[in-house]
Amino acid sequence: MNTVIDHAVQVRLIATTPGPYGVPAVLHYQPADPLAVRMSFPPEISLDGSAVDWAFARELLAEGVRAPAGRGDVRVRPCGPDRTVMEFHADEGIAMVQLDTVDVRRFLDRSYEAVPAGSELAHLGMDRGLAELFGTA
Repeated sequence: MNTVIDHAVQVRLIATTPGPYGVPAVLHYQPADPLAVRMSFPPEISLDGSAVDWAFARELLAEGVRAPAGRGDVRVRPCGPDRTVMEFHADEGIAMVQLDTVDVRRFLDRSYEAVPAGSELAHLGMDRGLAELFGTA
């Protein structure tokens, strides 16, 4: 089964301008890349007018809804019982968004139905890839 999971979410972009404003975004999970999650943002929120796509570990997102997680380009932490904050660090600066935690949990539940936690490596297809590499497939 090669199910792709897209989950549309409304995020609140936290900016230096007064008040946060809503922005559509999509959480994306593909069992062919079982360790990663992607979050896509529309072009209108980027500095250069192009769509923005961030990739990060599914485990980071799962940890971040419970407690602060991440030390690199993507950081996730709870913000009260109903919100999750994500920080995206780039050379141009930091973008912060808030999501409804229930949306994040629904997305994660769907991803774990497709690829249960702990079974990600079995979905990488390494054995088949090695067999093709050595001509034994």
